[in-house]
Amino acid sequence: MGENATRPLVELYTDGACSGNPGPGGWAYLLRHKASGSEREDSGGDPATTNNRMELTAVIEGLTALKRASSVDLYSDSQYVLNGLKEWMANWKKRGWKTAAKKPVKNVELWKRLDELMGEHVVRFHWIKGHNEHPENEHCDELAVAARDAAARGEL
Repeated sequence: MGENATRPLVELYTDGACSGNPGPGGWAYLLRHKASGSEREDSGGDPATTNNRMELTAVIEGLTALKRASSVDLYSDSQYVLNGLKEWMANWKKRGWKTAAKKPVKNVELWKRLDELMGEHVVRFHWIKGHNEHPENEHCDELAVAARDAAARGEL
């Protein structure tokens, strides 16, 4: 059966939002434990950030919220996040966190944190089209937008 058979199976839905790029931004996640159906969500924001940073932060916060090593189905509408995790990160690491053009990877501290978290969990990636009436994605978008707006008002 192996180690993966003992890991809890969870779904992680994430989204980020930004008004301007850079500008005030928000992130949100929804975690769902498959066996029990229990859910946990959280959101936050930053008064001066980028959309990509918020998308990455949503995944980091969601994975960090897991109390034990898990088997995770990650659902995101961010090609940047999913491509980075599935395809780009391994090569960035081989090149000392440099791009193919030998430039430093943007948001490297967030990618490095994600790399650590990927070592703790088994993650499968699922792209979902944003703003396409996907209930969990829409919910995360609402939470991220509310956090973005609170950050813009200086409330976070």
